[in-house]
Amino acid sequence: MIESTADGVVIAVRVVPRAGRSGIAGTRGGALLVRLNAPPVEGAANDELIEVIADTLGVPRRAVTIVSGERSRSKRVRVAGVDADHVASRLPH
Repeated sequence: MIESTADGVVIAVRVVPRAGRSGIAGTRGGALLVRLNAPPVEGAANDELIEVIADTLGVPRRAVTIVSGERSRSKRVRVAGVDADHVASRLPH
């Protein structure tokens, strides 16, 4: 689920758009499950995903980018400037 890279980590994410409220909802199928209030229209859900990940990990929004899966519920998200231990400690267990 969390893969270390030279400049940070890449996290496998499964997105649930149009949820009642946004936030991390545990894991599913080896990926971080993130519920988003935004609909998957015109990048709204992707923007909200970046915001939720940045807030949860305590990093600036510019440190979070979607590597793959922009139009899919399964995504890979890169977070620069952190290590796997930091990410694991900030995620709900």
